[in-house]
Amino acid sequence: MTRRLRVAVLAGGRSSEHEISLASARSVLESLDSDRYDVVTVAIGRDGRWELGSGDGTVAETLPVPAANAPATLGAVDVVLPILHGPFGEDGTVQGLLELAGVAYVGAGVAASALCMDKDLFKKVLRDSGIPVARHVALRPGDAVENPFGFPCFVKPARLGSSVGISKVHEEAELEPAVATAFEHDEKVLIEELLEGIEVEVGVLGNLAPVASLPGEIVPLGHEWYDYASKYEEGGMELVIPPPLSEDVIERVQTVAVETFRVTDCEGMARVDCFVIDGDRVVVNELNTIPGFTATSVYAKLFEASGVPYQELLRRLIDLALERKERRSKLKY
Repeated sequence: MTRRLRVAVLAGGRSSEHEISLASARSVLESLDSDRYDVVTVAIGRDGRWELGSGDGTVAETLPVPAANAPATLGAVDVVLPILHGPFGEDGTVQGLLELAGVAYVGAGVAASALCMDKDLFKKVLRDSGIPVARHVALRPGDAVENPFGFPCFVKPARLGSSVGISKVHEEAELEPAVATAFEHDEKVLIEELLEGIEVEVGVLGNLAPVASLPGEIVPLGHEWYDYASKYEEGGMELVIPPPLSEDVIERVQTVAVETFRVTDCEGMARVDCFVIDGDRVVVNELNTIPGFTATSVYAKLFEASGVPYQELLRRLIDLALERKERRSKLKY
């Protein structure tokens, strides 16, 4: 009988996206094949404490000093699924811990995670690679608040997700309060031009030869833009797969998504968010290295529509994590 792979699902985290992470992790736990995988859970509280569970939600042990104990604990498993969103999970910090533990893990590595979390640096890398992105300026504490793009525009923390701390600013009087709100979440803030077009998202799966899912159009319902409520409230948005675009433009969106994945050194999985402007111009908005991961999340729905059901998607991601670890073990240091 083949030994079951020991898989640790890492969930929760210290960021404001803690609850979203737990919802994603519950969906993953329900869907991992128990004949194939021996699953344990590691829940990280908002206070940073780590708790080990058996995979059924029960807590077996508390790790009061994660930095000291976590590498040894996680090193005892075959693969880690870090289902974490935002800072202290999606930004390369946990990925560095997993590298130190010497364990295979799903998703982007340290550099790609940190790069893609920082919208300022991410856009600079894409511009240098010839991939169109929205114009922006970055502010740090003490900088003058100036908007060169006119109104409306967006103000957002540089390193956060799920639209937390983001404001759509309609006039000059709203600008400074929006910047102050964003600075509550990060020490770097972006002022970004408004892009008018069809908002589409596409999933990417793979390591050195990534593939794109069918894209889906995001249609916010009852909201001016795709904010936190649109993303997580029941009936807040509609996902149209495929979007109302020509076949050529759909292929272009997929090509741009894969190229974005490659130039940022991503591996495993990502969701690339784009705008299609004037019917055919593709502009990248951002890339999420750990997208929402419930069975009804956009990433899963996109691959479901592309012929890869949720359980199969999880299996492929685990296989990709093992393949990368094996491949990189052959490098000479």
